[in-house]
Amino acid sequence: MEITGDNKLKKIVVIGDRVLIRPKKDSEKTDSGLFLPPGVQERERVRSGYIMKTGPGYPLPALTEDEPWKEKDETVKYIPLQVKEGDHALFLQKDAIEVVYEGEKYFIVPQASILMLERHEDLFD
Repeated sequence: MEITGDNKLKKIVVIGDRVLIRPKKDSEKTDSGLFLPPGVQERERVRSGYIMKTGPGYPLPALTEDEPWKEKDETVKYIPLQVKEGDHALFLQKDAIEVVYEGEKYFIVPQASILMLERHEDLFD
């Protein structure tokens, strides 16, 4: 099976409260026209990118009941995340884990490290 742009991330499963972010291409020069070396951009405290995949959320602890005649529910329940695929996010670089998948750079970031989201509702309708 050939991996295309449409399905290359389908095999990835993000765990828990983490999200997969494709970093936004940073400008190579400042507003005043100075060119920045690549190392400067990588040391920024706050980065931005697009949410590509999200985990299921925060797992809830299983309820233990003392009633043995009731069926036990083994499914895990989650509190869903606030982020959605396609959101533009500002996140803390220090909490991000950089990964390269199929030659493209991504960050795995816990939701708690995301500072702000920009969401265009009409983009997904």
